[in-house]
Parts: sequence; structure tokens; C-alpha cells
Amino acid sequence: MGLGVRWTLHGDGKTPAPGAVVRPDERLSWPRTFGLGAQHVVAMFGASFVSPVLMGLDPNLAIMMSGVATAIFLLATRGQVPSYLGCSLSFVGVAATIRASGGDSAVVTGAVFVVGAVLFLAGLAVQRFGARIIHAAMPPVVTGAVVMLIGFNLAPVTASTYWPQDQWTALLVMLFTGLAVVCLRGFFSRIAIFLGLVFGYVLSWVLDRVLGKIHSPAGGAEAVDHWRLDLSGVGKADWVGLPSFHAPSFQWSAILVALPVVIALIAENAGHVKAVGEMTGRSLDGKLGTAIAADGAASMLSTAVGGPPNTTYSENIGVMAATRVYSTAAYWAAACFALLFGLCPKFGAVVAAIPGGVLGGITVILYGMIGLLGAQIWLNGKVDLRNPLNLVPAAAGIIIGVGGVSLKITDNFELGGIALGTIVVITGYHVLRAFAPAHLKTQEPLLDEGTSTYDKEPPAAGS
Repeated sequence: MGLGVRWTLHGDGKTPAPGAVVRPDERLSWPRTFGLGAQHVVAMFGASFVSPVLMGLDPNLAIMMSGVATAIFLLATRGQVPSYLGCSLSFVGVAATIRASGGDSAVVTGAVFVVGAVLFLAGLAVQRFGARIIHAAMPPVVTGAVVMLIGFNLAPVTASTYWPQDQWTALLVMLFTGLAVVCLRGFFSRIAIFLGLVFGYVLSWVLDRVLGKIHSPAGGAEAVDHWRLDLSGVGKADWVGLPSFHAPSFQWSAILVALPVVIALIAENAGHVKAVGEMTGRSLDGKLGTAIAADGAASMLSTAVGGPPNTTYSENIGVMAATRVYSTAAYWAAACFALLFGLCPKFGAVVAAIPGGVLGGITVILYGMIGLLGAQIWLNGKVDLRNPLNLVPAAAGIIIGVGGVSLKITDNFELGGIALGTIVVITGYHVLRAFAPAHLKTQEPLLDEGTSTYDKEPPAAGS
């Protein structure tokens, strides 16, 4: 069985014919392929660099491990699922919660390592039994509620940490990014977050030159005079060097906070595999388990050395939709570029210098979009919220997750926020369903439209 690293030249290797697509096992000329790879790196820049900064992890290590993770994913799926794996935003709230309770970077990466292991096992289960087990345990009402509470749980982070550092810059960056997302077309709309970061950088530099220092909190509770954009660390950083590594540390309290994110990652992977399959015109249902397992394995490797977890990126799927080039060769090129960027500490210093006000404007939109993905899952799954069987567990879990409600179990252990909210949604739904009258259980099939092929027998291994 091949590893998916051999490609045939598409046409003349220059431009696809009108209406034609470049399949995953094809490529354009190598210069064009590397150009597309660079485009994929730019597309994932915004979210993939913001994520480690928000999690308090090394952005250089994050980008380097995203290249490694992408290579692992492409090898595992035998080059049949073109996707880029970048730092997952789903863990930002988890990292904030763990740090708020006294955990450091090692505790954060230790908790996420366990999530990667569970995701890997879930992928193996899907390979063995089919995706039906996922949809039976986590129907759309459950998945949507968990994704929603994970996103909206981040609202206090923006409101209390980033926005107060420079409220006017945050407001302008928010407006600019919103306009970029809505008004730009094609590739540029896919890099709206990146463009928002660039705009914020320039705006902060201009305000520093015109207005001088700002008096506001800067990484702490006390307001002090400081520059909006501090590039002092950039000058001290080397051009070439290894990022900083550290081993994970494991704490049960942190692990329980992080575990609910598994649900969001499974939903992300399922959606992305389905989307890529529809775009390429080839059924990839049989690769869903492999994709999930590869995502988990890549996240385990990344967090084992102190990096963030990784997941497939919708920004890069958008680039494929715009260019109609689905060649995995372009993703190998992107992985190589990511490795090179990760070995440049000066580049990481530029990322780490993102002003707090800029992050405030970006995260208002970014965190809200994560939360509303849950609503999109409900819409796609045709979830009827008029049915109390769906409404009650979702409503209770979201309020607990967003409001930070906690349940003290012992003097040294309590459940709260994302973890407690997820438990309430999952157990609440299945317990209520067990006791609900028959007429409340009448609903659409657990598999949403477009994934009905999962009901069929899974393809033979190696297909």
C-alpha cells in the first residue's frame, strides 16, 4: 500500500482546465505547488498563531509541530484526505481555566495530551465499528451544545484580559476584521483573521508614535504606562534556533476540564472529512476513523514536547474550494514551510508581540464564531429545540458552561465550567431519553443529511 507521496502531473502542470479539479493524487508543476503550499501557510497564519499565544505556549513550537502533524495526517490517510493541521482554538478556554486554577504550561499540555489519546482511541473505534457509534452517543443536539459552551465560555477572557488593555484599538480591529470577513472575496476572506492582525499591528504602531504610551493593564491587574506594540524581544531573538520544549505534567482536575473538547474535535473532523469528500467528488466516509486517529496521534506528539494540540483547518479547506486544487503535494509543501518558520525564533518573537488590544478585537469575533458553530451543528442536524428532550439538557449545560457554575465534590476536587456543562448535556440527554414518553423520542435520524452512507457497512480495510 502506498503512502500517498507520489503524484501524477495534472495536464500541462500550469493551470487546470475550466471546470477541472486537481485531485489529491495529482499535482501542478513544482514551483506552482510550492506557491500553493505557501498560500496554505498564510491561510492558517491568523488562527494558528493566535491560538498558542492565547494558550501561553511557544508560537514557534506551535507552527513547527503543525508541519509535523500535517505530515503525520497525510501519511496516515495515505494522501487521500488533503488537510492541514494547525493549532486548535477549541483548547483556548481549557488553557485559560487550567491557568486560572494555578496550572502552568506543563499541566496544560499534559491535559491536552490525554485528550489526544482519547481522540486517537475514538478514531480506532470508528474504524472498527463505523461512525454510527459517535452519532448514537453524541447526536447533534449534544455536539452542538458542547461546541457552543466551549466557545462562549471564552467570553470572560476577552472581556477581562484583552479588551481592557486598549479598548479603542480592540474596537477598530474588531470592525476591520468583521468587514474583511464579510466584504472580501475568495482567498482574502479566508485570511481575514491574519489581515486583522496585520491591521492591528500597524494601528498600534501608529498610535504609539502619535499618542505615546497608554495607561492600562498589560498582562496584569494593575494599570501601568506601556507601549501598545513592544518589539524589544524581536531584536534580541536569533534568526535560527530551536523552539523551547518541555515535558507534560498530568493532573486529574486539569484533565477533566480538557476532556469535553474531544467532542468538538470529533465533530470538526467529521465535518471536514465530509466537506473534502464533497469537494473532491470521492466518498471519504471510510477514512473518517483514520482521520480522527491521525489527529489524535499528531496532538499527542505535539503536546509530548510542549506544543499545542492540532486539528484540521477550515481555512485551508476554503483555499482548496477557491483554487479547486486538492493536491496533497501542496500540503506537503505547506508542512515544509511551517517547519522552516518554526526554526526562526525571531519570527516567533514577532508573533508573541501581538498587542493585547489587537487580541481583544480578534477574539471577540473568533470566540463568538466558535460558539456559533454549535448552532450550525443544530441547524445541519435539524435539531428541534421545541422538544424538551433536546431543550432541557442543552439549556442547562450551556448555562453551566458559560456561567462557570461549579459543583464541589470534595475539599480538593470540584467540577465546573466546560467539564460540568458537558457532563450535564451528555448524561442529561441520555437519562431523559431513557425516561421520556415515546412521542418525544420521535425525531430525525441521528445521522445528519449527507452522512447517511455511514449506515452502510464500512469499507474493507485498506480501501
